[in-house]
Amino acid sequence: MPVGVLTPLSAPGDPTAGELVVRGTVLGARYVAEHPGDFSGRAVRLFLENDQRTADVEHMSRSAAGGMAKLVALDGVSAVVGQWHLRTSPVVADLAERWGVPTFIENGHNTITHGRRNLFRTYFSIADRAPMMAEFAARQGWRRIAVIAADTVFGQMLADTVGEALRDAIPDLELYREDFAQDGVTDLREQLARATEFGPDLLVNAGVVRTNYLIVEAAAETGLLPKVPMMACFPFPMRSQDYWNFAGQAGIGVMWPATRYSPTWSGLTPTGRWFVDTYHKEFGSYPPDNALNSFTDVVILAQAAALAGSHERAQLRNALESGSFRTWRGQVRFTDDHHQPPEFVLMHYQEVGHTLDEAVIVWPEAAVTGEFRHPSVQS
Repeated sequence: MPVGVLTPLSAPGDPTAGELVVRGTVLGARYVAEHPGDFSGRAVRLFLENDQRTADVEHMSRSAAGGMAKLVALDGVSAVVGQWHLRTSPVVADLAERWGVPTFIENGHNTITHGRRNLFRTYFSIADRAPMMAEFAARQGWRRIAVIAADTVFGQMLADTVGEALRDAIPDLELYREDFAQDGVTDLREQLARATEFGPDLLVNAGVVRTNYLIVEAAAETGLLPKVPMMACFPFPMRSQDYWNFAGQAGIGVMWPATRYSPTWSGLTPTGRWFVDTYHKEFGSYPPDNALNSFTDVVILAQAAALAGSHERAQLRNALESGSFRTWRGQVRFTDDHHQPPEFVLMHYQEVGHTLDEAVIVWPEAAVTGEFRHPSVQS
Protein backbone atom coordinates (compact mmCIF):
# COMPACT_ATOMS: atom_id res chain seq x y z
CA MET A 1 0.00 0.00 0.00
CA PRO A 2 1.57 3.33 -1.02
CA VAL A 3 1.22 5.98 1.70
CA GLY A 4 2.29 9.60 1.29
CA VAL A 5 4.00 11.47 4.13
CA LEU A 6 3.34 15.18 3.57
CA THR A 7 5.09 17.01 6.37
CA PRO A 8 7.43 20.01 6.98
CA LEU A 9 11.12 19.21 6.54
CA SER A 10 12.52 22.73 6.13
CA ALA A 11 11.85 26.35 7.12
CA PRO A 12 9.56 28.26 7.37
CA GLY A 13 7.86 25.13 8.69
CA ASP A 14 8.89 23.09 11.71
CA PRO A 15 11.45 20.57 10.41
CA THR A 16 11.95 19.06 13.86
CA ALA A 17 8.27 18.16 14.02
CA GLY A 18 8.49 16.84 10.47
CA GLU A 19 11.45 14.64 11.35
CA LEU A 20 9.54 13.18 14.30
CA VAL A 21 6.53 12.52 12.07
CA VAL A 22 8.79 10.72 9.59
CA ARG A 23 10.32 8.60 12.35
CA GLY A 24 6.84 7.53 13.43
CA THR A 25 5.72 6.63 9.92
CA VAL A 26 8.89 4.65 9.17
CA LEU A 27 8.46 2.64 12.34
CA GLY A 28 4.79 2.17 11.49
CA ALA A 29 5.75 0.63 8.15
CA ARG A 30 8.34 -1.54 9.90
CA TYR A 31 5.78 -2.72 12.47
CA VAL A 32 3.44 -3.78 9.65
CA ALA A 33 6.28 -5.64 7.91
CA GLU A 34 7.29 -7.44 11.10
CA HIS A 35 3.71 -8.52 11.91
CA PRO A 36 2.37 -9.76 8.57
CA GLY A 37 -0.26 -11.98 10.16
CA ASP A 38 -1.99 -8.94 11.65
CA PHE A 39 -2.32 -7.24 8.26
CA SER A 40 -3.18 -10.11 5.87
CA GLY A 41 0.39 -10.07 4.59
CA ARG A 42 0.17 -6.46 3.37
CA ALA A 43 3.12 -4.08 3.43
CA VAL A 44 3.39 -0.28 3.45
CA ARG A 45 5.58 1.74 1.08
CA LEU A 46 6.17 5.34 2.09
CA PHE A 47 6.50 8.32 -0.26
CA LEU A 48 8.05 11.31 1.50
CA GLU A 49 7.26 14.88 0.45
CA ASN A 50 8.43 18.09 2.13
CA ASP A 51 5.34 20.32 2.27
CA GLN A 52 7.67 23.35 2.55
CA ARG A 53 9.68 22.57 -0.58
CA THR A 54 8.70 25.81 -2.37
CA ALA A 55 7.55 27.84 0.64
CA ASP A 56 10.50 30.23 0.34
CA VAL A 57 9.11 31.56 -2.95
CA GLU A 58 5.37 31.10 -2.40
CA HIS A 59 2.93 30.71 0.50
CA MET A 60 3.29 27.68 2.78
CA SER A 61 -0.15 26.43 1.78
CA ARG A 62 0.65 26.57 -1.96
CA SER A 63 3.79 24.57 -1.33
CA ALA A 64 1.77 21.96 0.58
CA ALA A 65 -0.82 21.83 -2.21
CA GLY A 66 1.93 21.12 -4.72
CA GLY A 67 3.26 18.34 -2.53
CA MET A 68 -0.20 16.82 -2.21
CA ALA A 69 -0.68 16.91 -5.98
CA LYS A 70 2.63 15.13 -6.55
CA LEU A 71 1.81 12.39 -4.05
CA VAL A 72 -1.65 11.80 -5.50
CA ALA A 73 -1.06 12.25 -9.24
CA LEU A 74 2.52 11.07 -9.72
CA ASP A 75 3.15 8.69 -6.84
CA GLY A 76 -0.40 7.32 -6.81
CA VAL A 77 -0.63 7.03 -3.03
CA SER A 78 -3.64 5.41 -1.41
CA ALA A 79 -3.58 7.71 1.62
CA VAL A 80 -1.64 10.62 3.12
CA VAL A 81 -0.40 11.27 6.67
CA GLY A 82 1.83 13.86 8.32
CA GLN A 83 0.06 17.24 8.06
CA TRP A 84 1.46 19.30 10.94
CA HIS A 85 0.81 23.02 10.35
CA LEU A 86 -2.58 24.68 10.63
CA ARG A 87 -1.52 27.05 7.86
CA THR A 88 -1.23 24.19 5.37
CA SER A 89 -3.85 21.72 6.56
CA PRO A 90 -7.03 23.43 5.21
CA VAL A 91 -5.86 23.42 1.58
CA VAL A 92 -4.60 19.84 1.92
CA ALA A 93 -7.95 18.86 3.45
CA ASP A 94 -9.84 20.46 0.56
CA LEU A 95 -7.71 18.58 -1.97
CA ALA A 96 -8.15 15.32 -0.07
CA GLU A 97 -11.92 15.72 -0.33
CA ARG A 98 -11.80 16.75 -3.98
CA TRP A 99 -9.60 13.81 -4.96
CA GLY A 100 -11.05 11.26 -2.53
CA VAL A 101 -7.78 10.52 -0.72
CA PRO A 102 -7.98 9.32 2.91
CA THR A 103 -5.80 11.76 4.84
CA PHE A 104 -4.71 11.86 8.48
CA ILE A 105 -4.15 15.25 10.13
CA GLU A 106 -1.51 15.46 12.88
CA ASN A 107 -2.43 18.87 14.35
CA GLY A 108 -5.05 20.45 16.60
CA HIS A 109 -7.20 22.48 14.16
CA ASN A 110 -10.61 22.71 15.82
CA THR A 111 -12.83 21.92 12.82
CA ILE A 112 -10.56 20.36 10.17
CA THR A 113 -12.35 16.98 10.08
CA HIS A 114 -15.90 18.33 10.37
CA GLY A 115 -18.10 17.29 7.45
CA ARG A 116 -15.21 15.75 5.48
CA ARG A 117 -15.38 12.03 4.68
CA ASN A 118 -11.72 11.68 3.74
CA LEU A 119 -10.21 13.46 6.77
CA PHE A 120 -9.27 11.54 9.92
CA ARG A 121 -7.47 12.42 13.13
CA THR A 122 -6.20 10.47 16.15
CA TYR A 123 -4.77 13.55 17.91
CA PHE A 124 -6.46 16.08 20.22
CA SER A 125 -7.69 19.46 19.00
CA ILE A 126 -7.18 22.92 20.48
CA ALA A 127 -10.83 22.85 21.58
CA ASP A 128 -10.17 19.57 23.39
CA ARG A 129 -7.23 20.91 25.40
CA ALA A 130 -8.39 24.45 26.27
CA PRO A 131 -10.99 23.60 28.97
CA MET A 132 -8.48 21.37 30.77
CA MET A 133 -5.88 24.14 30.76
CA ALA A 134 -8.41 26.66 32.07
CA GLU A 135 -9.71 24.35 34.79
CA PHE A 136 -6.21 23.88 36.17
CA ALA A 137 -5.57 27.63 36.16
CA ALA A 138 -8.83 28.16 38.05
CA ARG A 139 -7.96 25.47 40.59
CA GLN A 140 -4.61 27.16 41.26
CA GLY A 141 -6.37 30.47 41.93
CA TRP A 142 -4.65 32.27 39.05
CA ARG A 143 -6.75 35.29 38.13
CA ARG A 144 -4.40 37.60 36.21
CA ILE A 145 -3.26 35.79 33.08
CA ALA A 146 -1.14 37.02 30.18
CA VAL A 147 -1.49 35.38 26.75
CA ILE A 148 1.25 36.05 24.17
CA ALA A 149 0.26 34.78 20.72
CA ALA A 150 1.68 34.53 17.22
CA ASP A 151 -0.48 35.91 14.41
CA THR A 152 -0.56 32.54 12.61
CA VAL A 153 -3.68 30.42 12.22
CA PHE A 154 -2.46 28.18 15.04
CA GLY A 155 -1.48 31.02 17.36
CA GLN A 156 -4.73 32.91 16.91
CA MET A 157 -6.91 29.81 17.24
CA LEU A 158 -5.02 28.93 20.42
CA ALA A 159 -5.34 32.39 21.94
CA ASP A 160 -9.02 32.71 21.05
CA THR A 161 -10.01 29.23 22.25
CA VAL A 162 -7.92 29.28 25.43
CA GLY A 163 -9.07 32.83 26.22
CA GLU A 164 -12.71 31.79 25.94
CA ALA A 165 -12.12 28.76 28.17
CA LEU A 166 -10.38 30.94 30.77
CA ARG A 167 -13.33 33.35 30.84
CA ASP A 168 -15.72 30.45 31.39
CA ALA A 169 -13.61 28.94 34.19
CA ILE A 170 -12.55 32.12 36.06
CA PRO A 171 -15.41 34.58 36.71
CA ASP A 172 -13.16 37.40 37.90
CA LEU A 173 -10.49 36.83 35.25
CA GLU A 174 -8.18 39.69 34.26
CA LEU A 175 -6.77 38.76 30.86
CA TYR A 176 -3.92 40.50 29.07
CA ARG A 177 -3.34 39.48 25.48
CA GLU A 178 -0.68 40.57 23.05
CA ASP A 179 -0.39 39.31 19.48
CA PHE A 180 2.77 39.63 17.41
CA ALA A 181 3.75 39.05 13.78
CA GLN A 182 5.36 35.62 13.43
CA ASP A 183 7.18 36.17 10.17
CA GLY A 184 10.50 37.95 10.54
CA VAL A 185 10.31 38.67 14.27
CA THR A 186 13.57 38.14 16.16
CA ASP A 187 12.95 39.93 19.46
CA LEU A 188 9.87 39.92 21.70
CA ARG A 189 11.27 41.88 24.64
CA GLU A 190 8.92 44.84 24.13
CA GLN A 191 5.87 42.59 24.14
CA LEU A 192 7.04 40.67 27.18
CA ALA A 193 7.99 43.88 29.01
CA ARG A 194 4.36 44.99 28.71
CA ALA A 195 3.17 41.58 29.87
CA THR A 196 5.55 41.74 32.83
CA GLU A 197 4.23 45.19 33.75
CA PHE A 198 0.71 43.70 33.80
CA GLY A 199 1.87 41.45 36.65
CA PRO A 200 0.31 38.11 35.70
CA ASP A 201 -0.05 35.02 37.85
CA LEU A 202 0.45 32.86 34.74
CA LEU A 203 2.06 33.27 31.31
CA VAL A 204 0.32 31.43 28.45
CA ASN A 205 2.80 30.84 25.61
CA ALA A 206 0.85 30.74 22.33
CA GLY A 207 3.90 31.07 20.14
CA VAL A 208 4.64 28.59 17.38
CA VAL A 209 7.87 27.08 16.09
CA ARG A 210 10.80 29.40 16.85
CA THR A 211 8.76 32.13 18.56
CA ASN A 212 7.73 29.77 21.36
CA TYR A 213 11.34 29.98 22.53
CA LEU A 214 11.61 33.71 21.76
CA ILE A 215 8.79 34.18 24.28
CA VAL A 216 10.73 32.19 26.89
CA GLU A 217 13.93 34.14 26.18
CA ALA A 218 12.23 37.54 26.38
CA ALA A 219 10.24 36.63 29.49
CA ALA A 220 13.46 35.58 31.21
CA GLU A 221 15.13 38.89 30.31
CA THR A 222 12.20 40.92 31.67
CA GLY A 223 12.15 38.87 34.87
CA LEU A 224 8.73 37.33 34.29
CA LEU A 225 10.23 33.83 34.09
CA PRO A 226 10.83 31.97 36.28
CA LYS A 227 8.93 34.24 38.65
CA VAL A 228 5.59 32.89 37.40
CA PRO A 229 4.67 29.55 35.81
CA MET A 230 4.33 29.16 32.05
CA MET A 231 1.65 27.15 30.30
CA ALA A 232 2.69 26.04 26.82
CA CYS A 233 -0.16 25.46 24.39
CA PHE A 234 1.38 22.59 22.44
CA PRO A 235 3.73 19.84 23.62
CA PHE A 236 7.09 21.24 22.58
CA PRO A 237 8.53 20.69 26.10
CA MET A 238 8.18 16.94 25.47
CA ARG A 239 11.33 17.26 23.35
CA SER A 240 13.10 17.53 26.68
CA GLN A 241 16.69 17.88 25.48
CA ASP A 242 15.81 20.72 23.12
CA TYR A 243 13.55 22.32 25.72
CA TRP A 244 16.19 22.56 28.44
CA ASN A 245 18.91 23.58 25.97
CA PHE A 246 16.80 26.55 24.88
CA ALA A 247 14.93 27.43 28.08
CA GLY A 248 17.42 26.60 30.82
CA GLN A 249 16.50 27.77 34.32
CA ALA A 250 13.75 29.98 32.93
CA GLY A 251 11.89 26.84 31.85
CA ILE A 252 11.03 25.57 35.32
CA GLY A 253 7.37 25.63 36.21
CA VAL A 254 6.28 24.73 32.68
CA MET A 255 3.03 22.87 31.98
CA TRP A 256 1.73 21.61 28.65
CA PRO A 257 -1.22 19.63 27.29
CA ALA A 258 -0.22 16.22 25.99
CA THR A 259 -1.41 12.76 25.20
CA ARG A 260 -1.63 10.65 28.35
CA TYR A 261 1.39 8.58 27.62
CA SER A 262 4.81 7.88 29.01
CA PRO A 263 7.32 5.13 28.25
CA THR A 264 6.41 3.39 31.53
CA TRP A 265 2.64 3.96 31.36
CA SER A 266 0.72 0.77 32.18
CA GLY A 267 -1.90 1.60 29.57
CA LEU A 268 0.41 0.83 26.63
CA THR A 269 -0.81 -2.08 24.50
CA PRO A 270 1.69 -4.55 22.97
CA THR A 271 1.65 -2.34 19.84
CA GLY A 272 2.56 0.70 21.93
CA ARG A 273 5.27 -1.17 23.83
CA TRP A 274 6.84 -2.31 20.55
CA PHE A 275 6.91 1.28 19.31
CA VAL A 276 8.35 2.80 22.49
CA ASP A 277 11.06 0.17 22.80
CA THR A 278 11.98 0.25 19.10
CA TYR A 279 12.05 4.06 19.00
CA HIS A 280 14.34 4.17 22.03
CA LYS A 281 16.66 1.58 20.50
CA GLU A 282 16.81 3.50 17.20
CA PHE A 283 17.08 7.09 18.46
CA GLY A 284 18.28 6.88 22.06
CA SER A 285 15.29 8.71 23.52
CA TYR A 286 11.62 8.13 24.15
CA PRO A 287 9.15 9.27 21.48
CA PRO A 288 7.16 12.49 21.82
CA ASP A 289 3.50 12.20 20.99
CA ASN A 290 3.69 13.50 17.40
CA ALA A 291 5.93 10.54 16.51
CA LEU A 292 3.57 8.23 18.37
CA ASN A 293 0.65 9.73 16.46
CA SER A 294 2.07 9.27 12.96
CA PHE A 295 3.05 5.69 13.84
CA THR A 296 -0.57 5.10 14.89
CA ASP A 297 -1.97 6.47 11.63
CA VAL A 298 0.16 4.20 9.45
CA VAL A 299 -0.75 1.13 11.50
CA ILE A 300 -4.46 2.01 11.30
CA LEU A 301 -4.25 2.44 7.52
CA ALA A 302 -2.64 -1.00 7.16
CA GLN A 303 -5.43 -2.55 9.24
CA ALA A 304 -8.04 -0.77 7.12
CA ALA A 305 -6.47 -2.12 3.92
CA ALA A 306 -6.54 -5.62 5.37
CA LEU A 307 -10.19 -5.17 6.36
CA ALA A 308 -11.13 -3.88 2.91
CA GLY A 309 -9.06 -6.45 1.06
CA SER A 310 -7.81 -3.55 -1.02
CA HIS A 311 -5.89 -0.30 -0.77
CA GLU A 312 -8.05 1.42 -3.39
CA ARG A 313 -8.91 4.83 -1.96
CA ALA A 314 -12.71 4.58 -1.73
CA GLN A 315 -12.59 1.09 -0.23
CA LEU A 316 -9.92 2.20 2.21
CA ARG A 317 -12.06 5.15 3.33
CA ASN A 318 -15.11 2.93 3.78
CA ALA A 319 -13.09 0.52 5.89
CA LEU A 320 -11.79 3.39 8.04
CA GLU A 321 -15.38 4.50 8.65
CA SER A 322 -16.71 1.04 9.50
CA GLY A 323 -13.85 -0.75 11.25
CA SER A 324 -12.32 -0.91 14.71
CA PHE A 325 -8.53 -0.64 14.87
CA ARG A 326 -5.88 -1.72 17.35
CA THR A 327 -3.59 1.07 18.49
CA TRP A 328 -1.04 1.78 21.22
CA ARG A 329 -3.92 2.85 23.50
CA GLY A 330 -6.59 0.29 22.64
CA GLN A 331 -9.30 0.14 20.00
CA VAL A 332 -10.22 3.17 17.88
CA ARG A 333 -13.36 3.70 15.78
CA PHE A 334 -13.94 6.77 13.59
CA THR A 335 -17.25 8.28 14.56
CA ASP A 336 -17.95 11.90 15.56
CA ASP A 337 -16.54 13.66 12.51
CA HIS A 338 -13.64 11.20 12.22
CA HIS A 339 -12.00 12.77 15.28
CA GLN A 340 -10.80 10.21 17.83
CA PRO A 341 -8.39 11.86 20.27
CA PRO A 342 -6.45 9.96 22.90
CA GLU A 343 -6.86 10.69 26.58
CA PHE A 344 -5.03 13.96 27.22
CA VAL A 345 -3.57 15.48 30.36
CA LEU A 346 -1.61 18.47 31.63
CA MET A 347 2.04 17.54 32.18
CA HIS A 348 4.72 19.30 34.20
CA TYR A 349 8.48 19.19 34.75
CA GLN A 350 9.15 19.57 38.46
CA GLU A 351 12.89 20.16 38.08
CA VAL A 352 15.35 21.52 35.53
CA GLY A 353 16.64 18.76 33.28
CA HIS A 354 13.74 16.37 33.77
CA THR A 355 13.00 14.07 30.84
CA LEU A 356 9.65 13.02 29.46
CA ASP A 357 9.60 9.91 31.62
CA GLU A 358 10.17 12.07 34.72
CA ALA A 359 7.36 14.52 33.91
CA VAL A 360 4.30 14.32 36.15
CA ILE A 361 0.62 14.73 35.38
CA VAL A 362 -0.95 17.58 37.34
CA TRP A 363 -4.46 17.59 35.78
CA PRO A 364 -7.16 16.28 35.48
CA GLU A 365 -7.50 15.32 39.10
CA ALA A 366 -8.26 11.65 38.45
CA ALA A 367 -5.00 11.21 36.51
CA VAL A 368 -2.57 13.16 38.77
CA THR A 369 0.80 11.49 39.33
CA GLY A 370 2.67 14.32 41.06
CA GLU A 371 2.31 17.79 42.54
CA PHE A 372 2.67 21.08 40.71
CA ARG A 373 5.74 22.96 41.93
CA HIS A 374 5.57 26.71 41.54
CA PRO A 375 8.79 28.04 39.96
CA SER A 376 9.11 30.88 42.47
CA VAL A 377 9.68 28.29 45.19
CA GLN A 378 12.42 26.55 43.21
CA SER A 379 14.14 29.63 41.86
